[in-house]
Amino acid sequence: MIRYPVLVLVSVLTASSLQAQTTAQARELLQAGQYEDAARAFRTILENDPSSYDVRRDLIRALLSTGEYDASELLAREAPAPGAFANTLGEILVIRGKLEEAATAFQESIDTNAGAALTAEVNLAELLFSQGKIDEAMTRFDRFIDIYNASDGRLSATELVAVGRAVRYLGRTNPDLFQDALRAFDEAASIAPNWHEPRVRAGELFLETYSSTDAQSEFEKVLGVNPRHPGALLGLAKALEFDGTSDAGRVLGQLLEINSNHLEARALLANQHLTRERYRDAYEQAEVALAVNPNSLVALTALAGTHLLRGDLEKFQEIRTRVLTLNPRYSGLDAKLAELAVQTRRYGDAVTRAEAAVELDPYSWTAWGLLGMNELRLGDIEQGRTHLMRAFEGDPYNPWFKNNLDLLDTFERFEIHKTDHFELFLHGTESDLLATYLAPIAEEAYESLARRYGGEPLLPVRAELFPSHADFSVRTLGEAGLGALGVSFGRVLVMDSPGARERGDYNWASVFWHELSHTFHLAISNNRVPRWFSEGLAVHEQRKARQGWGHQVTIPFLRALANGNLKKVSELNDGFMRPDYPQQVIFSYYQSSLVFEVIEDRYGFAAIREMLEGYKRGETTAELFASLLSIDPEDFDQEFEEYLEDRFRTPLSGLEEIGEAPLSGSDVTALEDWANLHPGDFIARLRLGAALVGEERYTDAQPHLEAARKIFPNYGGPDSPYWYLAQAYNGVGDLTGAEQALSQLIQRSESNYDAYTMHADVLEQLDRPKEAADALDKAVLVWPYEIELHQRLATLHAEVGNYPRASRERAAVVALNPTDKAQALFALAIAYQEAGDLIGARSAVLQALEIAPNFDAALELLLILRSGLPGES
Repeated sequence: MIRYPVLVLVSVLTASSLQAQTTAQARELLQAGQYEDAARAFRTILENDPSSYDVRRDLIRALLSTGEYDASELLAREAPAPGAFANTLGEILVIRGKLEEAATAFQESIDTNAGAALTAEVNLAELLFSQGKIDEAMTRFDRFIDIYNASDGRLSATELVAVGRAVRYLGRTNPDLFQDALRAFDEAASIAPNWHEPRVRAGELFLETYSSTDAQSEFEKVLGVNPRHPGALLGLAKALEFDGTSDAGRVLGQLLEINSNHLEARALLANQHLTRERYRDAYEQAEVALAVNPNSLVALTALAGTHLLRGDLEKFQEIRTRVLTLNPRYSGLDAKLAELAVQTRRYGDAVTRAEAAVELDPYSWTAWGLLGMNELRLGDIEQGRTHLMRAFEGDPYNPWFKNNLDLLDTFERFEIHKTDHFELFLHGTESDLLATYLAPIAEEAYESLARRYGGEPLLPVRAELFPSHADFSVRTLGEAGLGALGVSFGRVLVMDSPGARERGDYNWASVFWHELSHTFHLAISNNRVPRWFSEGLAVHEQRKARQGWGHQVTIPFLRALANGNLKKVSELNDGFMRPDYPQQVIFSYYQSSLVFEVIEDRYGFAAIREMLEGYKRGETTAELFASLLSIDPEDFDQEFEEYLEDRFRTPLSGLEEIGEAPLSGSDVTALEDWANLHPGDFIARLRLGAALVGEERYTDAQPHLEAARKIFPNYGGPDSPYWYLAQAYNGVGDLTGAEQALSQLIQRSESNYDAYTMHADVLEQLDRPKEAADALDKAVLVWPYEIELHQRLATLHAEVGNYPRASRERAAVVALNPTDKAQALFALAIAYQEAGDLIGARSAVLQALEIAPNFDAALELLLILRSGLPGES
């Protein structure tokens, strides 16, 4: 027995214990995401013990997390036992785009049957798949099912993750296998609860199967332990992007602070820039990623997107050819660019790219779905249905495919009404009623816009109106929840019918005019007009069409202006595509419409028309401002900001924060005291005036409401001073004052149904029946479903001798299926007779007699009509 000195033995044990303690501390830092500190600690340990496999492995993990790929690769190559690090080296080489070397490394790991052999197997299969060797890859993936079934529960966590990854790929031809993949990840997480990869993989799978909530839950579990985990941060950013929230950019920013070389983060950020039409920013992000890995398919896809969306088809084809050289069956580029085309309203391009994607890979269910959904958007209903059915057969988890197919099954309940330029696709329960009013509005809008823009879109324009907002939302996005009222895809526009909303929610005729304006903008610009430009111009066209139509100034808008929470003109596209807060979208509609009011006033409408042509040529907004308006965007930003401040100077002063006025419903005395102290406070004067009207103190209310009106004369909201003034004047019998207040109100509000009907009441009392009829005609454009409204309109139109309008209203009454339909048909027959339409009159009276054969008045009318028709006796 050899005896060692006690002091030496204690020193050895102490050094060993200290290294173990230091290693444990370094791993705690790694586990918590303190990668830089962990890396320094691991380096120190490795310098003392270069043979430590675990320390070298963990140091590489720390360096990979922060994007230090060169150092990671060197550490893997310098390992004393290269075979043990062959798989790790292969993974690093894949990140760097050194694919042939990576394949060799993976095969070495497999051949030496190293501890990571099964992970190397799935890595190699994924690499083959990414090179277009799909059949060979799928054969390799298929082996993992046998491996799992034969394991009898003896697989390690890393091996289970390898199984889950392989089975996830097999799900592309058998979607039931996604559940098996998830089971493998869950088993791995239960075996190794402190290892984050199983949860990240599960989150990715949830997102792939459209369960964003479950995906975020998995990612957040990881981030709760390690808030800097790159995989979890990337997954969370993708999930947030999937949900359409603005937080995705913030999470990507966190990830890139940790790892500025993260390829997928750079590509995702580039795609965000593309949806915002910031092509240079997208190009720069793609180039940064390609500097790390010149063969990155996702980075090359983003780069191709910058060229395609800018209209540089030669460079786009050059990049696409480069991608297909790397992977001859890669459908991801075309599928992704089809998605980007949709997000930038280029639906024809989306069809082209989706067709290219399915030609490369007939199992790309995403591409089949994109193809079908965009064919539907272009009006090719049957072809779109066929391709959506194929997509859903391969991907039954996709809710958008199913929702659209379910909606298409209801199309047999709709009817098509044709006009000179339109196919009006209307639900059978309201088609006769809506067609009566929509057809003339549609043709008026078309003729007006065609004259104004000097061009025409593809014809006929298909206009689909849905009595269910959920159905409209599905038709637009594939899912319920869209906040908009209408959408134009170009030749096809879809919108809520009036019945999809509550009475007074919106003016359907104004919305139709807005969407048809988009149809012209998209046609002239070849679908290249930016979102902000088209939306603002469409609102501008609404206001040109009718006084009071379109977005109007609101109190929240002015508060946003006062607080500096509006976008600059040069950033307005972000107000629609990436708003900082939900209301910013609404504010951006109104703000951008004012931009076109300024441009048309200063430069003429021809400049706006030429800007649309410039977008068609691929010119940017900055270039068009310089060439056509002789101003750069930054200078225009400044001038427009000054314009807003000057235009709204008075109401802004009335909304200054001088304390909180007593709330509506407060004691009138408290409101009076406040208003006396702060006579320039718009809110206080308005609340006091409304309270006094509520107490029927009409005379006392008038000066406060007049003061509020003077402070903010263009406010037409539901609590507008004009609304309360009308009631105050009406309450004291001042019909002229009430009429003037209501006239001012409806010039600032397009959807105040009660204001229209009250205006008609007052005008009738003033013996102005034609104007009363005009007011009720405007009410129909908000809510056409009131029988009494149409009966009243018919009487008024007949009174002033407008018999065609009177017969239209009587037809509307019939279309609404009144209780006494025979009487309604008889009234319609009388109206047709008065309008000189004897054939229509006879048809209506015969229908009345079918319902009530003994209807004496109808029988008498029929005899009169027979005597007046040619060939009758």
